[in-house]
Amino acid sequence: MVERLSTLDASFIYLEEPDTPMHVGGVLILERPPGGVDALAALVEARLSLVPRYRQRVAEVPGHLANPVWVDDPDFDIAYHVRRSGLPRPGTETQLLDLVSRLTSRPLDRSRPLWEAYLIEGLADNRVAVVTKTHPALVDGLSAIDIGQVLLDVTRDAPTPEPTEWRPGRLPTGTQLLVEALDEYVRRPATVVETARGAVTDVRGTAARLSGVVGGLLRTARSTILPAPTSPLNSSIGPQRRVAVARAELADVKQIRQGTGGTVNDVLLTVVSGALREWLLSRGEPVVAGTTVRALVPVSLQADESSRGDRVSSYLVDLPVGEPNPRVRLTRLSYAMGGIAAHGQSVSADNLIALTGFAPPTLHALGARAARGLSRRLFNLVVTNVPGPQVPLYAAGSQMLEVFPFVPLARGQGLSIGMTSYNGRVFFGLNADRDGVGDVDVLADLIEQEVGELVETSS
Repeated sequence: MVERLSTLDASFIYLEEPDTPMHVGGVLILERPPGGVDALAALVEARLSLVPRYRQRVAEVPGHLANPVWVDDPDFDIAYHVRRSGLPRPGTETQLLDLVSRLTSRPLDRSRPLWEAYLIEGLADNRVAVVTKTHPALVDGLSAIDIGQVLLDVTRDAPTPEPTEWRPGRLPTGTQLLVEALDEYVRRPATVVETARGAVTDVRGTAARLSGVVGGLLRTARSTILPAPTSPLNSSIGPQRRVAVARAELADVKQIRQGTGGTVNDVLLTVVSGALREWLLSRGEPVVAGTTVRALVPVSLQADESSRGDRVSSYLVDLPVGEPNPRVRLTRLSYAMGGIAAHGQSVSADNLIALTGFAPPTLHALGARAARGLSRRLFNLVVTNVPGPQVPLYAAGSQMLEVFPFVPLARGQGLSIGMTSYNGRVFFGLNADRDGVGDVDVLADLIEQEVGELVETSS
């Protein structure tokens, strides 16, 4: 029996367009392993058995009479998915980000398993980079792992398992796929095996018929959410991307929180708000006292910063970019976030997953899929924050030094910001439309400046 994609995951794949590739990206910066990137490649190959879906591709049912299925790829070629590359001297961060921008712009090949990893040598200071691209449809739950996590260990000397022999299952014929689809329909008519064609034409209607959970989300939107403010962040986007990164010390973020109140997430949103304010002013955009930028913000509902869990909720938050005082901005955001949570004006994770077919491995993917499921008229950008481990992680004997997430853009969205904390630091990954937000590096610099200003005001 083949494993069929859910109707909503099938819709998500078909709705992807060449100018809006929806893979979630990541850049891991590591010490150069003793065996170079060849050691990292061997580690990926040895651990692929932990993620069997990474050797599977999507197969269509003839005539789109049922949703596609996952099948073993008989032509799976690890060399296609794990590629080696190198930077010219001197191997600067600018050179690396130029390469990442080009890689992020390229859609994944749907005729193959939906992931890629690039092992980059030549980075200055004896470092290497791993650039990952993973389609959210590839994973099946919030606790699932992606290819970046496959590489990482909590100890430097973790053994590398011996590669296991992999024998792909027999590829089903078109006739077999048709017979199984009809048999499934006869045995479970109440489940409704929707056709992919129908899913493409009416994603929200399909979600409502399957689960009935969309009504609450749409009622919330009608009763409490006004259209997003007009912003240069929202316009037609092209196929090319430009990425940028920023960094902050987690101790500084916590100092700001302790000095002025609020949560770590509130502080990070305040940082983003202040940076957006200065960025808009640098572009000559009108910024007045009441100017706001609306962000779709998935956040973790964990009990404390050290706990882990899959409970998430997604808020539509108006960032007060018109407020010049950073302390006042933080107070307003803390009040807004607390009020949204207290009055239940959030879109629950269950609703987001049911609406858009999302079953992501991280909140970054959840944010991307939530953005695709909601109208672009409701928000200006996506901002995700994923608390990470505060201990060093290792791959092939080398320590991971930094990790930057890159959240894909939805149609009409010119910018997304992913944030991840790791080993005492916070890392920002900014993904932007190259034409509409080509100066994203300016925004990244402003994020770091904003952290410094907030530290000064809190001391």
